[in-house]
Amino acid sequence: MEIQAEQRTIPLLPLRGLLVFPTMVLHLDVGREKSISALEEAMVVDKRILLATQEDVEIEEPTEQEIFRVGTVAEVKQMLKLPNGTIRVLVEGLYRAQIVQYVQHEPFYKVESILLEDVEDDNPELTAMTRMAVKQFEQYIKLSKKISTETLSTIQDIEEPGRLADIISSHLPLKLQEKQTILELNDVNERLQQLLVYLNNETEVLELEKRIGSRVKKQMEKTQKEYYLREQMRAIQKELGEKEGRNGDVDKLREQLSEAALPDHVREAAEKELDRLDKMPASSAESSVIRTYIEWLLQLPWQKRTEDHLDIHHAAEILDADHYGLEKPKERVLEYLAVQQIVERMKGPILCFVGPPGVGKTSLAKSIARALGRKFVRVSLGGVRDEAEIRGHRRTYVGAMPGRIIQGMKTAGTVNPVFLLDEIDKMSHDFRGDPASALLEVLDPEQNKNFSDHYIELTYDLSNVMFIATANVIHEIPQPLLDRMEVIHISGYTEQEKLRIAEDYLIPKQLKAHGLGKDKLQIREESLKKVIQEYTREAGVRNLEREIAAICRKAAKAVVAKEKKRVVVTPKILEDFLGKPRFRYGMAEQEDQVGAVTGLAWTQVGGDTLTVEVSVLPGKGKLILTGQLGDVMKESAQAAFSYVRSRSEALGIDPEFHEKYDVHIHVPEGAIPKDGPSAGITMATALVSALTDHPVHREVGMTGEITLRGRVLPIGGLKEKSLAAHRAGLTTIVIPRENEKDLDDLPESVRKELKFIPVEHLDQVLEVALVKEKMQA
Repeated sequence: MEIQAEQRTIPLLPLRGLLVFPTMVLHLDVGREKSISALEEAMVVDKRILLATQEDVEIEEPTEQEIFRVGTVAEVKQMLKLPNGTIRVLVEGLYRAQIVQYVQHEPFYKVESILLEDVEDDNPELTAMTRMAVKQFEQYIKLSKKISTETLSTIQDIEEPGRLADIISSHLPLKLQEKQTILELNDVNERLQQLLVYLNNETEVLELEKRIGSRVKKQMEKTQKEYYLREQMRAIQKELGEKEGRNGDVDKLREQLSEAALPDHVREAAEKELDRLDKMPASSAESSVIRTYIEWLLQLPWQKRTEDHLDIHHAAEILDADHYGLEKPKERVLEYLAVQQIVERMKGPILCFVGPPGVGKTSLAKSIARALGRKFVRVSLGGVRDEAEIRGHRRTYVGAMPGRIIQGMKTAGTVNPVFLLDEIDKMSHDFRGDPASALLEVLDPEQNKNFSDHYIELTYDLSNVMFIATANVIHEIPQPLLDRMEVIHISGYTEQEKLRIAEDYLIPKQLKAHGLGKDKLQIREESLKKVIQEYTREAGVRNLEREIAAICRKAAKAVVAKEKKRVVVTPKILEDFLGKPRFRYGMAEQEDQVGAVTGLAWTQVGGDTLTVEVSVLPGKGKLILTGQLGDVMKESAQAAFSYVRSRSEALGIDPEFHEKYDVHIHVPEGAIPKDGPSAGITMATALVSALTDHPVHREVGMTGEITLRGRVLPIGGLKEKSLAAHRAGLTTIVIPRENEKDLDDLPESVRKELKFIPVEHLDQVLEVALVKEKMQA
């Protein structure tokens, strides 16, 4: 290589993101005006040009301070103008040069430069470094597999250490600053030493990549592969300035969190979980658990509430429009409204409606919500055995979710709904826990302000909720739970009430459901009475509604078939519509009978009459009980038998009757199980009647529990029993004196037509029931 002078003036071509070493031959695309002018100047003079790299590739027009001082003088071998206006140049690097000063800035840079000769000490260390460089580069080529083996062969043939260092440096993926460092080193020893450092680093990185790749390849499963791909996608999208899907989800949740009205402790917990979600791989199983948990926190109503409609008259109108009767529960709701209006803020009451099926417990709760202007939520507890149904599951379990209480609150969307816990007496418990005990905290006004669900793990305020529970039987509700609720008994309807309900509510509802008007179907009152008495046997009105629906269907068929234009349902055609009567109500005996007494019974579907029969047979004093009696009823019979034995002389009975006769007590309809203590005085009266041969007044019915001393104890279900007695045509009812207070609950019409005789002792019962002169005790 021939060098014309140690110092010379030469055009300067600044390079962007590229560095040319001596002996390198490569193509350049030149587009800047200054650069093109410099090239043209070089071609005119001697085809020599100084190639120096600018420090920042983003700068379009670099100043002299932004261009490295050391570059490479190159010879322009070839120039080609491209269609887009740029010039493609083939250059060959000749030698290093350093810029001394800029002598011209326009129309291109021209600089004063000096030659930088290689400083080389021919010693064993240089030879060793040269060999090591070749060896390291050979290893690098094997690891990277991006450089051809021909390149290695070319390098192995190079004898000059300085040139060797330059060529190897040009093939390494070094940063621009690192390449510039090597370019600026005149001393070949230092240049090789620096090259070895870079080579060693690159080789180590490649070996590390290879080890990681090998390890990942062995351990990679489907989820790891997905994670790797997602991470790549995330990096690509980040480079493209796009939001990655997972980050988008987190950002969306953060936005919802910032807009949600949450208490401080809830917001803090949600933000903590969001931070965990953001750092967690999207493919992680726990990430979906955390996301679901955060969504639950955001969707639960923590502070949103509905305004109560505190107008008592408006509420009374709604309750009366929806339900006939049910005065006690209606009155309780109006009392709550009145107190709310005065104090403005009050803990929600916890009511329990207890009554037979079909009396309107559930629909009454809906009406209460409508009257208050609150949201209504219903949760059925029938058959619930698992405590987690109430309190939720821990988040560590697969498929964990909150309990029914928190789910109901989410459905309501407000903190003060009317929350119906339906069929609370139908809950059970097993090895999974006792859900009734879990409800203790929910239904305690002093504790439910800080209700804790296992899934949410944050205290939730239930004190604004108006809880209403429903049950058919009160004794099946656990006592601690019952103690926390205000029990309101809803008894069955009388015939008159059923008649009124059918006329005002059920018939209009079914006519509308079946597309009939009053001009197409008319059900006469006597027909309705017959349906109530002979086709239904219930305390509520569900079956009555079904029978009315059946009548509507028959009428609709007749109208459509053009058999009739208008159907009038009379008692005569009722059997054609509904078939033969299904039930026979117990009617009073036609004449006074010996050993047969009419008792009064209570069932879950209302009251009924039952006849207790006693027959005295020759024998050895055996007491026979039949009629499928329960244990309590059998014990009542034993107590009545013992009392009669103990009072046999005073009652005018042979004192040795229990040694001469067998006594058979039977209650008809033996296929139906019967139990309870309230038939005690009935069986005792029947026993005395059979043993003394005195008949019993046919129009007298009775109910009461008996003790061994003849005392009459109170019973339950007096309203239902009285209605049954009234239906059966009885005129006199014997009741325990302690039940006198329950007479206020009876309809006025029943109280007027029935004579109630309160008693304290069996002797008083016998005086009323037996057809004979008053017995002297």
